Amino acid sequence: MGYSQSEIVQFIGEEDVKFIRLAFSDVYGNQKNISVMPGELERAFHYGIAFDASSVDGFGGEARSDLFLHPDLSTLSILPWRPEHGRVVRMYCDIKQPDGTPSPADTRFLLKETVRQAKASGLEFRFGSEMEFYLFMPDKEGRRTEIPHDEAGYMDISPEDRGENVRREICLTLEQMGIVPESSHHEEGPGQNEIDFRFSDPVSAADNAVTFRSVVAAIAARNGLFADFSPKPIHGFPGNGMHINISVRKRGSGEDIRGAEAQMIAGILEQISGMTVFLNRTETSYDRLGCCKAPKYVSWSPENRSQLIRIPAAFGEYRRVELRSPDPLCNPYLCFTLVIRAAQYGIEKGLIPPSPVEMNLSDMSENVREGFKRLPRNLQEARDAALKSDFIAEYVPKNIIDFYCSVV
Repeated sequence: MGYSQSEIVQFIGEEDVKFIRLAFSDVYGNQKNISVMPGELERAFHYGIAFDASSVDGFGGEARSDLFLHPDLSTLSILPWRPEHGRVVRMYCDIKQPDGTPSPADTRFLLKETVRQAKASGLEFRFGSEMEFYLFMPDKEGRRTEIPHDEAGYMDISPEDRGENVRREICLTLEQMGIVPESSHHEEGPGQNEIDFRFSDPVSAADNAVTFRSVVAAIAARNGLFADFSPKPIHGFPGNGMHINISVRKRGSGEDIRGAEAQMIAGILEQISGMTVFLNRTETSYDRLGCCKAPKYVSWSPENRSQLIRIPAAFGEYRRVELRSPDPLCNPYLCFTLVIRAAQYGIEKGLIPPSPVEMNLSDMSENVREGFKRLPRNLQEARDAALKSDFIAEYVPKNIIDFYCSVV
């Protein structure tokens, strides 16, 4: 929803708002923020609020460290878990250099520009994500222990599922913030949970994913728990995935592009190796891939959950393509940017995907599996694939490539 500056100032006064969080993400997608008082809003609107970019991952060194946060007025949201008296609101921000140009490390702007160019070519994308996380018991200092919140399994109910009330509180909090959860349930691992989002435009979907992580962490802590989004929290049990549901339409037509679904799949499959380091950025990301239905090979199929890409059994506006390799530690702005670019590449080139794989590759013989291309086996392979990719070089700023692919 769009707001004017005067409407926001009026809202701040009427709702007893005392702190405004100006939020942004580092290049890894971790949310950062500066809190300002209401008296600083006019300065934020007209000049932006400066911050030390040299202290934020991916934003450069100390020589030219001043960057400015310019609030996106459409993202105003109350933080429901903060006090009602002296309320706190949040706005996501554009990150600009002193001359007013976008920062090359602002992945939210990168996604906005990608969406704009896709629309100019007649393509409109919609995204929805399925986010998994574990809940653990914390120690006295609030740090994670190895004790999961429960021992329940897939879609179990209480009393075995002890996360039911926490998920309920998360969903109600998100709803108060204007974010619509579609469903929630206990996942396969002990203490593992999943909440799925209704689809929306790519920038809103990425904002929602970043917001989701902060809401889950806050609500878990309020309930005496520790939320873990890492790709492989417990060895031998399913890891945390961030499955991404994608649909594409002709701009303004309301109809799916005939054949575009297959072309989109072909484009993503062709570019996925170079994309992987940005979708799976940690060493433990590769412990998850290939285990417990997480994909290992570059393949696709209708409905088959062992594949990299599947087409769920859905109809009409709910029909979508699901990419299953990303995990929740990815930067959703960067992830969605690359998915759109790869999908658009496949559509514009008229690519044809390989035949669908109607089998569970993990159960097949080694001779059968040798016929399929693998995803990168580890973080270094993923870095190497990105550095060799002309596609990545064209669509990801060099400073971000260097940050993800340097060994530190």
